Amino acid sequence: MAIHRVFVLILDSFGIGAAPDAADFGDEGANTLASCAASPALDIPNLRRLGLGNIDGVTCLDRETRPEGAFARLQELSRGKDTTVGHWELAGLISPRPLPTYPDGFPPEVIREFERRTGRGVLCNRPYSGTQVILDYGREQIETGKLIVYTSADSVFQIAAHETYIGLAELYRCCRIARELLQGEHGVGRVIARPYVGEYPNFTRTANRHDFSLVPPGPTMPRALAAAGFDVLGVGKISDIFAGDGITETYPIISNDDGMERTLALAEKEFHGLCFVNLVDFDSRYGHRRDRDGYAAALSSFDRALGRLLPRLRADDLLLISADHGCDPGFTGTDHTREYVPLLAFGNAVRAGVNFGTRAFSDLGATVLDLFGVEGGIAGKSFAAELLR
Repeated sequence: MAIHRVFVLILDSFGIGAAPDAADFGDEGANTLASCAASPALDIPNLRRLGLGNIDGVTCLDRETRPEGAFARLQELSRGKDTTVGHWELAGLISPRPLPTYPDGFPPEVIREFERRTGRGVLCNRPYSGTQVILDYGREQIETGKLIVYTSADSVFQIAAHETYIGLAELYRCCRIARELLQGEHGVGRVIARPYVGEYPNFTRTANRHDFSLVPPGPTMPRALAAAGFDVLGVGKISDIFAGDGITETYPIISNDDGMERTLALAEKEFHGLCFVNLVDFDSRYGHRRDRDGYAAALSSFDRALGRLLPRLRADDLLLISADHGCDPGFTGTDHTREYVPLLAFGNAVRAGVNFGTRAFSDLGATVLDLFGVEGGIAGKSFAAELLR
């Protein structure tokens, strides 16, 4: 049977156990799924029935006797464990070198040039918690008009600015300047606008975050699909992650629940091609904050929405559920964790119960292109022939 639509849902940071090279990243023993499984808030019957507990290496869930999906675990080959690198590799672009990070803040020459181009001074310039940085520097920003620049363990240049005293348009202008500046040696994966509102000490970040990403430096699955005339619908951060490259329609969201409501609506839409969804709350709201029960509850909420999506899929639809890295809420620190991620496949044409073992991240992108008969020149080995009946 020919596939007309593919839905790829990325549960941002949903790892399922330490990868073989986890020690290289200081992540031995990390397991996002196992941490969530220890929470009384976890209730994921639909993910279980698709075969999540049947994936190789998953021991924290009971196995299904007759799983309704096909399943595998994916291993990352890129030298990174962040959102950009993970999504690019899922789309067939492997990054042999990690994107630059700045554990001591950005070099003085970078900050000086950024200040010159924006006409604004800089506060902080250190790795920092996004909520703590506005508490510590928000009053000074209001008084001086300077930009709060900070980073994290990820390859990011983050700019926090008050929506009233600095303004969204000005924040986005400064982010675009930073994106133009940060290329080559200092080509961070993302420049992130982090707007907030309120008065000290009651500052609150808003949903007007925007990511300014590098353009992928090679062929990707979305680019190939769009070039071949297929629809590529990006939900959530997808367009940001790929710098709009290959995305034919974009649908911003404000939460995981909003993202699933958008996906349910798009399941009723006539399109031919890919609906590519990123659900970032798992990572940003729960993983980095090491909130195990919150992460488990978010998975349970997703699972309920998944239960509504599955019966809406048409006979010629395919659903793929995966992730881009781990962020174990039970692990030390606040960084992402180097883990395997799940792959669950569901659809009328899927050979239910098939275990594909361990595959590469890039096999997902290669499989999607193969399903649509597109030659994209990307990394990865398709398993489309084995996946479909």
